[in-house]
Amino acid sequence: MARTSLARLAAAVVAALAVVTAAAGQASAADTLLSQGKPVVASSSGGCCQPANAVDGNTATRWASAANVDPSWIYVDLGAPYAVDRVQLTWDASCAKAYRVEVSPDTTNWTAIYTTTAGKGGVENLTGLSGTGRYVRVYGTTRCRTDASKGYSLDEFQVYGSGGDPTPPTPPGTPTLVSDTPSSATIQWPASTDNVGVTGYDIYHDGQLCAQVDGTTLTGTCTGLNPATNYGFYVNARDAAGNVSQPSPTLSITTPPSDDHQPPTAPTNVHTTSVTSTSIGLAWTASTDNVGVTGYTVYNLVNGSPVAIGASNGASPSAQLSALTPNTTYHLQVTASDANKNVSPPSPALDVTTSSGSCTQPVCTVTQVGASDDVVWGLVTLPDGTILFNERDVHDIVHLNPRTGAKKVIGTVPNVQSTDGEGGLTGLEINPVSFGADHWLYIMHTSPSDNRIVRIKYDPNADSLQTSTEQILVTGIARNKYHNGGRLRFSPDGKYLYAGTGDAQNGDNAQNTSSLNGKVLRINPDGSIPADNPFHNAVWSFGHRNVQGLAFDSQGRLWEQEFGNSVMDETNLIVKGGNYGWPSCEGTSGSCGNSAYIKPKHTYPVAQGSCSGITIVRDVLYVACERGTRLYREVISGDSLTNVQVFFDGTYGRLRTVEPAPDGGIWLTTSNNGDKDSTPHNSNDQIFHVSLGS
Repeated sequence: MARTSLARLAAAVVAALAVVTAAAGQASAADTLLSQGKPVVASSSGGCCQPANAVDGNTATRWASAANVDPSWIYVDLGAPYAVDRVQLTWDASCAKAYRVEVSPDTTNWTAIYTTTAGKGGVENLTGLSGTGRYVRVYGTTRCRTDASKGYSLDEFQVYGSGGDPTPPTPPGTPTLVSDTPSSATIQWPASTDNVGVTGYDIYHDGQLCAQVDGTTLTGTCTGLNPATNYGFYVNARDAAGNVSQPSPTLSITTPPSDDHQPPTAPTNVHTTSVTSTSIGLAWTASTDNVGVTGYTVYNLVNGSPVAIGASNGASPSAQLSALTPNTTYHLQVTASDANKNVSPPSPALDVTTSSGSCTQPVCTVTQVGASDDVVWGLVTLPDGTILFNERDVHDIVHLNPRTGAKKVIGTVPNVQSTDGEGGLTGLEINPVSFGADHWLYIMHTSPSDNRIVRIKYDPNADSLQTSTEQILVTGIARNKYHNGGRLRFSPDGKYLYAGTGDAQNGDNAQNTSSLNGKVLRINPDGSIPADNPFHNAVWSFGHRNVQGLAFDSQGRLWEQEFGNSVMDETNLIVKGGNYGWPSCEGTSGSCGNSAYIKPKHTYPVAQGSCSGITIVRDVLYVACERGTRLYREVISGDSLTNVQVFFDGTYGRLRTVEPAPDGGIWLTTSNNGDKDSTPHNSNDQIFHVSLGS
């Protein structure tokens, strides 16, 4: 639909006058703007003009319906029931002549609180309204411009009122085990309390939602578990307003073994499919099992003792061994396992000698350069080639010389509090342009009240963290046991700092552009908000579940990695103001039909993913995965990810962080033991240097 700059200017001027009038006394203290940045749904929309534009606080953007469709509508979800007393509509030229403003508790039953057949467009400030609802809708029945090429178009849809319920329930009490089987666990817990009322409980294990019950039920069962496996269960409470409590304490349960005590048969016919100076491709005849094979492990016999050097997660009878030593003989055996952790006898040994010569593979040698007994999270390379890294649970920053292995704790970040899960000291970043002059370390961490971004100066002469220089840049990112995000990344030009956040285990946060959770954030280095941010706050993109990977390619484009729940993880190419679909859409699974949702560039089954850090070297994306215990290598071609390869499958266990090394290789960290409990000094993490080939 056409629009003129004059019409836009007039609308902006009228809107500004309306705001001034309201500030002068038309709006009472209880007359609060409720709708800005909230989730919004429309009957239709044009490609330029998505529904979210109507609640972004910017009259230069708009929602437009499909042309020549009567009726058409748009509604906003306020997140809780409110008493609505005023609605202000800022129309584009394609306004509504006849329309209703309606409220609803559930999007099914609507009550009109304003009706007109004489709408004239411009700014319509509808005062003296009276109605209560969580959802508010504008329902147009007759267009101002009735020719077939026109529809309805709103610059801004602003709902004002009072009430609501901002108070979350109290945390549920400590869960206890009712019963368990090899594939399920039933737990119970003391009730949460709420100022209005608890409407439901969400049951999680290890950050993954596994069951939901109503607010009067205090037991729940999670299914789909594996036998003889340890899980950490906890419960969150919800109320009708969508508030989510902090979590209950964690109940650790090891499921009993099944009655399957028959191991798979030994793999046979182990043979090579490829041999280079640094890699061996293996294949074998699949094992059989009375229930089913779930995976294989490849061992190298060193002085007669087996050392695991590879795996095949799943039933695929093949593996790729990487980062091997040239001109070296490996004595290889393969075993199979089932879900009850029964292990087959080993295959006959196969001796394979790597060829001599230089590496011709994408991934070459691996050298351990450091270790930590705490969770290694954020990592940066200083100009002299040494490393700083965060220890998540003990809240220290450590200086490591990768050439000598020497390390030193340079300081403890103040006001950090862990979450008995995955919160604590997370992101670490330096400005690639100004660090040599200003020495700021940019840090993301969980505090007693929230997640936040701070900066603290590093003194290179004293090799210490100058905690007295701390500046708090961003606060108010909600915290929970899991889903705290944490990754930081500067743009290559050093102008903007980006941060990945989690939804704090409340999916509603992800679609609310007034919330900083479930987002990619963008701020100036001093914490101020860039003038061109799409929602006039720190939010750059939204609809994310738990963002833990950010990286820029050679074109200056931002790629993002996020955890799915139980179906798939995803890699996204981030665009300004983009909506990536969570919680309706997990990867490409769920209710993904909304044209406003941006599809991921690659997805990963969670059993082969649960990926955290990413980096880009020579326009190749490297993805470090925890549950998947692997590193993905993916070539960026245009806006696609191609030639996806897997390295280190099971070789080093869980992988968390990957960063570029100054020699064109990468730093890679493990995340083994203690990475889900916030207990200091109970991990066994390694830091590797990985050299890269062609």
